Amino acid sequence: MNTVTRAHLTETIYTQVGLSRNESADLLEVVLARMAAALEAGESVKISGFGTFSVRQKGRRIGRNPKTGVEVPILPRRVLVFRPSQVLRAHVNHMAPPVGGDDE
Repeated sequence: MNTVTRAHLTETIYTQVGLSRNESADLLEVVLARMAAALEAGESVKISGFGTFSVRQKGRRIGRNPKTGVEVPILPRRVLVFRPSQVLRAHVNHMAPPVGGDDE
């Protein structure tokens, strides 16, 4: 299974957009930095036709060590959540995209 990396994305920008390799890398870094800053600030990042990244607050809870069975407190934390759009879901499942205007 292949993984898409920053280098792959930079190369794609370079070949398809026509920017230099350095400009392509800079553009990708700016986009990723803006997304990261928005998520750090608690904002959602919605990319139409792709999906929505958001941060969710999880409260304190009691977990259990599966090996020993001992209860362990799990501290409150923020977690990153990605919700794919219906268009992306349909594409991944090789189905026609849903009819309608809501792409999440």
